[in-house]
Amino acid sequence: MRSLYIVLCLMVGMSTLSGCIEEFEADIPADDSDLLVVEGAICSSRINTFVLSRTQALNSSDELQKVMGAHVSVRGSDGSEYLAQGVYGQYVCQVGVLSPDVEYYLHIESDGEVYESEPQRPMPTEKVVEVTGVRDSLKNRVDVLVTPADPFEPDRANYYSWTCDETWEVHSDYTTNMYFDKEAMKRVYQANLFPHIGWKDATAPTIMVGASSSYKDQHIRRLKMYDIDCSNERIYYRYSGLVHQRAISKAEYEYEMARRQAGSEMGGLFTPQPSALPTNIHCLTSDKHVIGFVGCSLNTSEYRFFLDAKELSIQIPQREDSRLWLDNCTEDDCALQVDKGMFLCEWEDNRISFGSLKTAWAFDWQLDVRSKGAYIEEPDFWVEKSEEE
Repeated sequence: MRSLYIVLCLMVGMSTLSGCIEEFEADIPADDSDLLVVEGAICSSRINTFVLSRTQALNSSDELQKVMGAHVSVRGSDGSEYLAQGVYGQYVCQVGVLSPDVEYYLHIESDGEVYESEPQRPMPTEKVVEVTGVRDSLKNRVDVLVTPADPFEPDRANYYSWTCDETWEVHSDYTTNMYFDKEAMKRVYQANLFPHIGWKDATAPTIMVGASSSYKDQHIRRLKMYDIDCSNERIYYRYSGLVHQRAISKAEYEYEMARRQAGSEMGGLFTPQPSALPTNIHCLTSDKHVIGFVGCSLNTSEYRFFLDAKELSIQIPQREDSRLWLDNCTEDDCALQVDKGMFLCEWEDNRISFGSLKTAWAFDWQLDVRSKGAYIEEPDFWVEKSEEE
């Protein structure tokens, strides 16, 4: 939510409108500081996480202050309630199966105030039909496109949000299948000295949203969720994403679009203040404003997809060989490199034909993929070509 409060610094970008560079100290309304910020959605049969924080004054060193010690729960009009456990501003609760005939809302008690989101019935979500990656050669990027199934209600506009959990394959800078044995003073072959292949995980930091109003039959087809630069390591070998699709209301869609405008560096003078953002959360005990929108979903559709670098013609950027090469090398030179903590990578011995021994050496951080922050246990889903969940 950092971008949400960047709007308080909007005057920094005024030079694009005025044509000059001049510092300006914005006069921030008092009502725009110490506002409760709520992030999260009510989703059936899932662990729901709600993040509570407060906006800070412009001169504060903190971007957002976490709200501690609040009492948070998901409640239903049928009397059901799911209590959340709080850990450093994050409130987590396991929500059971929601009923399509019951209205649900988020209940918050914090600092002597009571807040609630507007009760709403959980919205059903269509399946994901396809997620593909398309290479944009002009921009040197790969666009990730999503196509939901035929909408349940084709006679009206449909709105969706997507998040994505990413996993990608990582390789070490170099590999070796040999080492130098100081006792025997010779090269010895041994496979798998260092783990060469690993994986990294991440969750896309942005919630992507889309509307069907510009599509035929209100059916979104091949909508761009995000893109990946071809020079990014995520796309060097093999990439997988688990897309989470959730149908949302028009009001939630409008909130997300307004939040993007508020966080855009191009918002300038016409960017709304945080307190002007639409919200469905209200304080029941005072007139305090709240930032956030809590949606409610009957289900979340998931779809796993894979992108292969070879199929997309991705070329790994060339880099300079950073290994240590030794010409006219001797066994004593090799022993010295081992003492320095280096490992043998190449062994070109032409001494039998009156040539010389040439070797290459690298450190373990160049050979062990774990030094890149990767783990080496292959994910269970990695062998699958595609999977719809």
